[in-house]
Amino acid sequence: MNARDLEPRLLRAFLAVAEELHFTRAAARLYIAQQALSRDVRRLEEALGAALFARTTRTVELTADGERLLAPARRVLAAYEELAGAFAGPRPLLVDLNTDGPSTARTVLERARELAPDCELMARFESGLTHAAAEVAAGRLDVAFGYADGLEPALRARLDHVPVRYEPLAVLLPDGHPLAVEGQHGGGPLPVGALAGERVYAGAGNPRTLEWTRLARELFAGRGIALAPPAPVAVGKDEFRRVMVKTRNPVLATVDFVDMPGCVKRPLTDPLPLSPLSMVWRKGFRHPGLDALRRAAARLAADRGWLEVPAGSWLPAAALTRLPGGG
Repeated sequence: MNARDLEPRLLRAFLAVAEELHFTRAAARLYIAQQALSRDVRRLEEALGAALFARTTRTVELTADGERLLAPARRVLAAYEELAGAFAGPRPLLVDLNTDGPSTARTVLERARELAPDCELMARFESGLTHAAAEVAAGRLDVAFGYADGLEPALRARLDHVPVRYEPLAVLLPDGHPLAVEGQHGGGPLPVGALAGERVYAGAGNPRTLEWTRLARELFAGRGIALAPPAPVAVGKDEFRRVMVKTRNPVLATVDFVDMPGCVKRPLTDPLPLSPLSMVWRKGFRHPGLDALRRAAARLAADRGWLEVPAGSWLPAAALTRLPGGG
């Protein structure tokens, strides 16, 4: 075998190791034995006449030849995926909505199902873009939604994304909290400044939601608002409410976040804080369901003004640079 007769399997083995930099994790990602993965990598190195990885008992690193192979290998596998898709019906598209409740992402998914009724668009709920985006990059999910600017640059570089909506933010307050009751600030919108002196929970300590914590840290900076310390990661509405009531900390959320019994949701204002929601997918990926999602997001944004930024709004610095006149 020479470089002109390479099997796609060998390139997939190479990319898995190159992206994980760990043979055990790469084998698990491909659902094969580690010995089989190592054998495929050796066959590829023999065919190319080059060492692709520098290995020790503790580390795996790409060699210069390995770095040189990355981009062509990705292009070749993307071409194979396109070829396979041209002659077979599309498989179900796995779409992470973050939460099993009302959300902008769910609205986009439902509209896409109307636009492409013959496609199977399957919802998933990974709870956090940091985790979901890694699953997208690894091929275990296809599409996810969230604050893409909050991802690590190395992960974001492996994804494509488009803005979907600037989502207004809110806080969830347990019943009995001073800011939850009618009084000085009323029962409607809550000025951001009213949270000064509070410890607001924004996913600190949860490795799945690092992007959300980064957004909150930027919003709270200089306003006297502290990030609440890590809390047990709660799965499901009942557990979330129980932990929230126990800690008594306000929780940063979007205005569309599901209403919680025993809690009050108040939209934030002065300034109106906005979270940039994007749709992300891995570079080179093609699927008719993805096309439908992109059309749905664009139409909804145009119809509902999702990408309009009212005067006096707050956005993270990275999002401001993309606005007309942003620097």
